[in-house]
Amino acid sequence: MAVQKQIWLSTIVEGLFASNSFLSKAFNADEYVNSGKTVHIPNAGKASNVKKNRTEFPAKVNTREDKDLTFNLDEFTTDPILISHADTVELSYDKRESVLRNDKLKLQDSVALDFIKNWSPSGKSVIKTTGKAQAAHTSKSATGMRKGFTKKDVLSAMVEFNASNIPQEGRYMLLDALMHAQLLNDLTEAEGNAFLASADAQNGIVGKLYGFNIMMRSKAALYDDKGEPKHWNDPASATDCAAALAWHEQSVCRALGEVKMFEGENDPTYYGDIYSFLLRAGGRPMREDVAGLIAIVQDQSA
Repeated sequence: MAVQKQIWLSTIVEGLFASNSFLSKAFNADEYVNSGKTVHIPNAGKASNVKKNRTEFPAKVNTREDKDLTFNLDEFTTDPILISHADTVELSYDKRESVLRNDKLKLQDSVALDFIKNWSPSGKSVIKTTGKAQAAHTSKSATGMRKGFTKKDVLSAMVEFNASNIPQEGRYMLLDALMHAQLLNDLTEAEGNAFLASADAQNGIVGKLYGFNIMMRSKAALYDDKGEPKHWNDPASATDCAAALAWHEQSVCRALGEVKMFEGENDPTYYGDIYSFLLRAGGRPMREDVAGLIAIVQDQSA
C-alpha cells in the first residue's frame, strides 16, 4: 500500500483585525503616557463681555473660572503565551512570529475600541439616523429594525459643527462597515463617484462628504436604546444601536504608548519561550462643552 504524503504550507492563515488609523486624527498627548497616571486638560472659562461706548468707570473687574478635565491612563496587557520548543523545530511555519504579530494586533484593536467608547458623547451631542429601516447589526442578540445611515445625517452633523464654529479643516467621521454601505447606497451616481474620487487610502480616508473625511472600520461606536455609549465588551442587548462618530481633530485627546513586549526565553519549567505585551493608553473629549464631537446613533424603527 502506497504511503500518502501530507503537505504543510510554510505560511499560516492568521486573524483579521480592523484598521485603527482614525486614532491619528486627534490631539496627540502621547508624550505623557509614561509621566504618570492622570492627564489634565485645562479648559478656558467664559470670555469677558464686550461693551460698546462704555460710560461707567471704573469698569467692573471680573475673574475667569477655568475648568480642569482629566482622564486616567489604563494599562492593557495580553495573556502570556507559550511557544514550546517542539513548535520551533517541528512546524513548517514560524509560529513565534505569527503569535507575536497576532497578539500585538489584538492588543491594538482592543485599545482602539476603548478609545471609541471614551470619545463617545451623550446628551445633546447625540443625533439620530433618519434613513429607511434596516435590520439591527450590532450583534446576534440585537433584534428589530433601525433607521439607516444617510447623507442627510452627515449634513446634520455638518450643520451642528458650523453652528458651533468648528474649523472646516480637520473634521472626521468614523462609520462601521454596514453604515458605510448604507451611506454609499444613499448617494446618487454622481455623488458616489465624487465621494470615491476623494478617498485617501494612505491616511485611511474612504471618501469626503460635506466637509468630513469619512473613515471606516468593522466596528465604530455602540449605544444603548437610551442614547448612552457602551463598550463592545459590555453584554450585548437586543436594543443596542450602532453609531457613527464625528469629531474635529482638536476636540478629542489621545494618549497612546508604545507596545512593550515581555519575554522569557528558554524557561526551564515550561521548556519553551513565554511572551506577553503591554500598552498604556487613555483619552477623552478635549472640551467640557463637547463642541466638535457628535455621535450619530441609529434610531429605532417600528
